[in-house]
Amino acid sequence: MAEQSPAELKMAELLVESLNLEDIDAKDINPEEPLFGDGLGLDSIDALEVALAISQEYGLQMRAEDNSTREAFATLRSLCEYVEKNK
Repeated sequence: MAEQSPAELKMAELLVESLNLEDIDAKDINPEEPLFGDGLGLDSIDALEVALAISQEYGLQMRAEDNSTREAFATLRSLCEYVEKNK
């Protein structure tokens, strides 16, 4: 597993908290593993919850129709990079 940066750990904690992932420890989320499908197993409702949590935490609005938003949700690492670049 790739090592998480401090920003990735904070984002992983936000995911665990906002999605109530009680059986997943934030530090165990691989930053290069897909968030959807075979990876973490999130779905479109989870994406909405995460986008809301990011909006509240970072003041960043993520728009579903924006291709860069879709790309951001690929992995924990890409989500962190998107937030850092756009906040």
